[in-house]
Amino acid sequence: MGQVVSQFIADYGELLLEGTRDTLVMTAVSTLLAYVLGIPLGVLLTITGPKSLWPHRVLNTVLGWIVNIGRSIPFIILLVAIIPFTRLIVGTSLGVEGAMVPLVISAAPFVARVVEQSLADVDGGLIEAAQSFGANNWQIVTKVLLFESLPSLVRGAAITFINLFGYSAMAGTVGAGGLGDIAIRYGYQRYQYDVMLVAVILSVVLVQVIQSLGDWIAQRIDHHAR
Repeated sequence: MGQVVSQFIADYGELLLEGTRDTLVMTAVSTLLAYVLGIPLGVLLTITGPKSLWPHRVLNTVLGWIVNIGRSIPFIILLVAIIPFTRLIVGTSLGVEGAMVPLVISAAPFVARVVEQSLADVDGGLIEAAQSFGANNWQIVTKVLLFESLPSLVRGAAITFINLFGYSAMAGTVGAGGLGDIAIRYGYQRYQYDVMLVAVILSVVLVQVIQSLGDWIAQRIDHHAR
């Protein structure tokens, strides 16, 4: 048994290590960039809503439509449909770089809704108190809304990471690399189910670690806030 494991590691260990690294890189960077786009969108959706800090029905409606349309497009279709755009942005539609563009575009609308929901859960009394002290809208957004919703935003980031982790496996069907690509090439195309099984186990372990880490960070932030 030990000899079989040693031989498997010798044959596929480097491949699986590279796949794990590629999956983590494309997912983590895509999550970060999705939040760079999604946080402003979510904030605008919140503050332009009825009876909010800056009510603007037209802008709120347009942003809502953009977010809803972005969320409704299946990732595998988006992945193929924007290949010319992906090539324009990063110069290729393959590999880790080629996967990041559709991953970010797919995740940003989801992040916007997560941010909007997180901000909506902030106690309205805190906003009224800030306004009574003369805080402007920018100060209320940064020092009240975003600050008070930070634990929820962290948990949302973990959920986004996990969703993109699954999407990265789909991206493997068009040569994006990562564990999904390994599972497809070796398990589905070559019938090497042992490699596919290990790739799946690694994926499950990574998802559990990220979820636990996100919960731990959110709990620490909430504890310090209290």
